[in-house]
Order: sequence, then structure tokens, then C-alpha cells
Amino acid sequence: MINLLTGQGTPLVAFLGILFAFFCTCIFTAKCSKYLPKDMGRAFAVDGKLSAGKPRGAGIIFIFVFTAAALLFSDISIEFVIYIALVVVEMLTGYLDDASDKPWGELKKGILDLVVAVIGAVTYVHFNSSTVNFAIFGQQITLPPAVYVILAVLLIWASINVTNCSDGVDGLSGTLTLVTLMSIYVISRILKENDTFPYLILLFAVCILGYLWYNATPSVLLMGDAGSRAMGIFIAIAIMKTGSPFLYLLVALVMILDGGLGLLKVALLRTTKLHILKNVRTPLHDHARKVMGWSNTQTVFRFAIIQIVICAATIYLLLL
Repeated sequence: MINLLTGQGTPLVAFLGILFAFFCTCIFTAKCSKYLPKDMGRAFAVDGKLSAGKPRGAGIIFIFVFTAAALLFSDISIEFVIYIALVVVEMLTGYLDDASDKPWGELKKGILDLVVAVIGAVTYVHFNSSTVNFAIFGQQITLPPAVYVILAVLLIWASINVTNCSDGVDGLSGTLTLVTLMSIYVISRILKENDTFPYLILLFAVCILGYLWYNATPSVLLMGDAGSRAMGIFIAIAIMKTGSPFLYLLVALVMILDGGLGLLKVALLRTTKLHILKNVRTPLHDHARKVMGWSNTQTVFRFAIIQIVICAATIYLLLL
């Protein structure tokens, strides 16, 4: 294990690390946001023009703060260093896209996501078993490592992209990620899987809280792909570290439906010419605002409430 402070992982060091992560995110966001690229406003998005001129790419701030907090205050292994590096890589690719005059193409981002997903999956299998626990049912199955890698790649890639697609309303993606991560933290404690990684979840969560301080409706800045893509890969890694990766389908269900239905819709249209959900606007947060008439605040609160209820029910089943 690696520790860069002399506290040797004491509760006091952990306590200071959480405060450091939150307040540094708030301070650096306030001081550095003027240097971020400005959002151009998306004509195809609901109220997209309202975002024009706001600093974009704030994910670079809270991800770098998280990285510093993890290295300074947490006992981390080589495995965790690789995961943190992959989170930073996703953040940097997203930030470069945010700062680019011409948005990166889907193919370029897709290939980069695939490479990161493969490295993350192989790293996990190298340092952990390929056993999958179905915690709710009390069953488990050991997969061939190659099969686990393939499934893990799909999980990481999907998590990156559905989280990215759910970012379109002030505070929505960050709030849903926060609910998901804190649920994974509780699940980790219930299942008693890994004594170190849950602390990294707490550090990541408080960095998101520092960002949400400025992103709550009406926002003064946006996380951009720099934040959403990094959050997506971290969620995938966190749920894999519980040993029960299929719980992702429950603890991130709202994000999966919000961002994933749009991806499925486009994929089917392009590959099979099948046009599903013709009367449903995707992402679903746009349907809620444009078709159902919800305000931004209502959308965030109601989506978050739904996810909290699902997570609470999931945690209760695990406790039983």
C-alpha cells in the first residue's frame, strides 16, 4: 500500500481528506472557472441557448482535486493508481473535446473509450477474481477471466456514455451520480468488499458536491464531457469493486434510462432502420421538460427521488 502522508490512514487523516476535497473543489472552481472554455449553446438541446457563455469543462477542476486528495490522504495500491489514471484520461479527453472549436466525432471518442475500458477491465481481472456475486439472491458464479473482461468492457463503456448523455440539465448528472456512488458506498460496507476503495468513493462524492455548489439551478458553470465521462468510468469501477457488478442496473437505473434509451434509439435506427420510441424525446430529461412541462428543478428532484427510492429498496434487499 502507498501513503504519502505520515498519518498511516488514521481516521483523522481520512476526515481531513474529505474536507480538503470539498473545500478545494469549491475554492478552485471559484478561482479558475474564468479560464475554462465557454459553452457555445446547443441549438438541438432544450434551453440550450441559455448555457451559451457559461464556463464549460469544470470536470477538469473537481477531477484533479479528487486525484490530489486520493494521493495525499488515502492508502492506495498500484491497482487504484491505474484506476485514478484512467479517470484522469477520460477527463482529459472530455476536456479537450469541450475546448475544441470543432467537437470530436463519435468514432474518435468511441475508440478512446474502448481503449480505456479494456485497460480498466484487464486491470480489474488482474488484481481481483472473476467471480460475480448476485448479492440480492445470495448466489455467485466464477467466469473465465476472458469472459469477465468482455463483460467489464461493456459495463465501463456503457457507464461512460449513459452518464455523458444524462448531462443536460443543471445539476442532474452530478446529483444522480452522487446518489449512485453513495449507494455503492453503502453496498460496499454491507458486503464488506474491500476496505480501501469505499474511501475513494467518499472523496469523489464530496468533489461532486463542491461542483454542484456552482451547478445547482441556475448554474454558473458546466462540467462538460470532462466531468461526465470521468464520472461514468468511476461509477463502473466502483460497482465492480463491490464484487456485484450487476447491481449497476439498479443503482444507476435512472441514468441508464435517461441516457441509454437515446443511445439504443440511435443504434437501432442506424443498424436496422428500426425507429423505436417515436413519441419519446431522448434523453428522457428533455422529454420531461419539453413534453411533460417539468422545470429544470422539478426534473432534477424527481429523477433523483426515483433513483433514491430504487437504491433504498436495493439496499434493503441486501440487508435481508
